[in-house]
Amino acid sequence: MLYRVEGIVIRSMDYGEGNAIITLCTENAGKVGVLVRGAKKVKSRHAALIQLFTTGEFVFFRNNGGLGTLNAGEITKSHHPLREDLVKAAYASYACELLDRVLHDEETGSFWFRQLTACLNALEEDKEPGIIINVFEMKILQAAGYGPQLDNCIVCGLDKPDEELRVSPRLGGVLCRSCRHNDPPAMEISPRALKLLRLFAALDLTRLGNVDVKEGTRAELKKIMRAFMDHQLGLKLKSQNFLDQLDKYNI
Repeated sequence: MLYRVEGIVIRSMDYGEGNAIITLCTENAGKVGVLVRGAKKVKSRHAALIQLFTTGEFVFFRNNGGLGTLNAGEITKSHHPLREDLVKAAYASYACELLDRVLHDEETGSFWFRQLTACLNALEEDKEPGIIINVFEMKILQAAGYGPQLDNCIVCGLDKPDEELRVSPRLGGVLCRSCRHNDPPAMEISPRALKLLRLFAALDLTRLGNVDVKEGTRAELKKIMRAFMDHQLGLKLKSQNFLDQLDKYNI
């Protein structure tokens, strides 16, 4: 069957001699793998189509839901500035790998195509990368069924003043003073950071404008969201390891 889809390249790998297999997050066909013959050969007309973050129209044959074979393609946005900047490339790669690892084929669709498009555009537009990724992570957690409970204590369900709350990545939400014994290592959280996490949970990336966040709060959000991702999803991502290296050397 012939498919014509708009998609974003979220993974690209060499296959055989001169070929490549790309994974696309598409607007209307879920997440699909497509074989691109001859893409790695010199002067291949498809060489640019297999680059990470590339958005385009892809035409491919696929039988019985298996691997497709590319017939034609046209780039609508290359996102080459992301690939030319080390930090932007690292964050964009993390977003793509996270989506690829967490969501199954049938779970992707127009919503995730829009979310990833907004994420890549925001990174390219020099918006704060850490905040962009934190919102993206929140959406991933929610889609996977692990969205944190941030409005009420996750144990007793009572609404308490923000100053009394801690956040428990292990339990998946906030804890009031009376319930802290359920998770003694629960993390302290400032009212400002908690307010932003609630904002991240309520909004999606297509509606996120410029958010002015102080450096200390950004660091706090990053630490908390990393803890949520580690406890709730437990993924070992190559792109996350690279981001950790960037942090180590303050890049």
